[in-house]
Amino acid sequence: MICRLSSARRPTPRSQSAWTVMEFMVGTGVGSLIMIAVAQITLFTARSFVAMGNYADLDRASRNTLDVMSRDIRGAKSVGYYATNQLVLTNMDGTLFSYTYQPSDGTVIRQWGSSSNTVLTGCDYFYFRVWQRNPTNYFWFPYPTSNNPYMTKLVDVSWKCSRKILDAKVNTESVQTAKITIRN
Repeated sequence: MICRLSSARRPTPRSQSAWTVMEFMVGTGVGSLIMIAVAQITLFTARSFVAMGNYADLDRASRNTLDVMSRDIRGAKSVGYYATNQLVLTNMDGTLFSYTYQPSDGTVIRQWGSSSNTVLTGCDYFYFRVWQRNPTNYFWFPYPTSNNPYMTKLVDVSWKCSRKILDAKVNTESVQTAKITIRN
């Protein structure tokens, strides 16, 4: 058996030895497109999660506010004062309570006796309308009572709250409207 060590290497073809500039450019372009697509999907997913979280939080706050407001208004004796952004009611025991919308900071304040608390934040608009119930064949509330609030039997309340998503111009919204009948 004859063993020979050869110091001379066999030449390799140019296509197998290294990348050409064209191959490098195509690879970089394809890789960049894939990275841009992954970044867009990640951004879209992050926005969607934030939007769903904001929407769920706004919906929870709106439902809680509507529950408290409905309970209070249904149990009231009468409406003492009415404006589109404020409603003052009298309880059966003669105490006053109110709901006031402050457009400067977008909050709704519930005043009960000497205590007050914020029940809703981030409101773009909030308004009350009041109606008188006269007997009709179809149980309508056709007469507004804005001039005589003590004759109110129906309170119509509507609001819209929103939040920005990741400091963008896109908002999530929660729109609520309810008609609440004073039972007493």
